Amino acid sequence: MNGRRPGSHGIVVGIDPDREWHLPLAWAADEAHRRRLPLRLVLAVPSRHDAHHVDDTPGQIALRRAGADLLEAACGWVRDRHPEARVTGELLGGSPAPVLGGAAREARMIVLGSRHLSRTAEFLSAGSLVVPVTAQAHCPVVVVGDAEHISLQPPYVVAGIDGSPSATAALAFAFDEADLRGATLRVVCVWQPPLIMSDGAEEALRAQRALLSEATAGLSEKYPDVRVTHEVLTGHPVEELARAAEHALAVVVGRRGRGGYTGMRIGSVVHGLLHRAHCPVITVPAD
Repeated sequence: MNGRRPGSHGIVVGIDPDREWHLPLAWAADEAHRRRLPLRLVLAVPSRHDAHHVDDTPGQIALRRAGADLLEAACGWVRDRHPEARVTGELLGGSPAPVLGGAAREARMIVLGSRHLSRTAEFLSAGSLVVPVTAQAHCPVVVVGDAEHISLQPPYVVAGIDGSPSATAALAFAFDEADLRGATLRVVCVWQPPLIMSDGAEEALRAQRALLSEATAGLSEKYPDVRVTHEVLTGHPVEELARAAEHALAVVVGRRGRGGYTGMRIGSVVHGLLHRAHCPVITVPAD
């Protein structure tokens, strides 16, 4: 995936009036500036009636007005940050997750904020966006829960790979991101050792090291200015990837449709990273 490919509809940002929106919007505005892409801010106002009736109750009208005001303020905030930004706000009716999922169909990427809810709270929250949008979007999804880490020098991006097609797409995205930012790329493979070590286990570890070299060979030629390091870490993927990304600009992993890193469903490693990592988490579907 090449982040500079023309013909994209830009970057979509989900604006949630119930949570902090400045951090994800700042990340998205800076990313749009780097990639020279338009920015589309989307705020969904759920209707209390079915889709065949216009909800014109005073309460709903007030919600729409408040949403429009918030979008106007957010667009102005982006223009203050990047005066040349191409930014638009769009107020849409419907439940937030399906609305954002639809908006992402033709987007280069979608950016969401996160409240770092527990797994149970995330699933039970009526306005939950992170889990359903991450699981279903056809484009990369960026979840920004904390301020970007820029104090550690040199800056770096982490890519977690496992040899799957989605990991290949994630690695290409990570190379492009590191190139845009002038950052080092740490390519990480996490190996979970068996309970009882054997000669076969040592062979599996060597295979992981070979995977790293093979996965990055062609991309290193395409991005000669990106400094790349290879790391095989031992332990649980969530713990090790979160630790590797503790001071990263972002951690990038692949997802397989409704699955996640190493093919597990969203409730496993990808879900764990969304709640453990303090840097932006970027999940990339297979091309």
